[in-house]
Amino acid sequence: MVNKSNATATFDFTGKTVVITGAASGIGMQCARDFAAAGANVAVNDINQVALNDLAAEIAGLSLAGDVTSEAAVQDLTNTVVETWGGVDFLINAAGIADEMKPTFEQDISAWQRVLDVSLRGSYLMARECGQVMAKSGSGSVVNFSSIAGIIGLPGRNAYSAAKAGLAIMTRGLASEWGGLGIRVNAIAPGYIDTPMVEGLMSRGKIGTEPIFKRTPLGRFGRPAEISAAVQFLCSDSASFITGVTLPVDGGYSSFGGNALPEAGSLA
Repeated sequence: MVNKSNATATFDFTGKTVVITGAASGIGMQCARDFAAAGANVAVNDINQVALNDLAAEIAGLSLAGDVTSEAAVQDLTNTVVETWGGVDFLINAAGIADEMKPTFEQDISAWQRVLDVSLRGSYLMARECGQVMAKSGSGSVVNFSSIAGIIGLPGRNAYSAAKAGLAIMTRGLASEWGGLGIRVNAIAPGYIDTPMVEGLMSRGKIGTEPIFKRTPLGRFGRPAEISAAVQFLCSDSASFITGVTLPVDGGYSSFGGNALPEAGSLA
């Protein structure tokens, strides 16, 4: 199921430096490959050091394994990037983990907290440290990863939804605070994307293909490359007057409000 499409170069980021968290799989990995193909210096982060090292070798990038929930680890990571390439132009906060997807009365508070820590605390720490570097140069772009789970109600997904909704509002706050420093802050809200996380939920029977496709106007899962293309757009000069936005990239999932999709051609 997982899409392993080749890297694509939609924009030219030659000479730019990008830091990507959660890069050992899925969307983060696709972003790393695509930014490398576009000429950027790419620093990748994840807790999966083996997969991360393989990716860094593939793209001639910088492997920086570590836990983004650790303040000290994030500071060391940022310092290493600055020592290596002199600064940070883009930060892509793709690190995140799935929640338990259990009824609320059965949810474990430690597991709940870990989901928030990785997505929200980790993104905050990364943005705070990399943002200071960007402020010194007077420019930069941060792209956070929210989700459709942070936009609409999904039963049993309290931790994931809270983290992703928090990222959307944090994006607005940082964009408002840092605009005068030349730093743009936006977020992507993916729908159901063909990634190891979604594949894992399906294998555990937590979600099914048919109900998702019936509720998605475009009728399919998204591809990691489609999310990566949106991320590159938000980092590019083409988005130079866009900040504080959470962009759904979900095939229309969060827009759909009906009971069933119309048959093809029935409204023609």
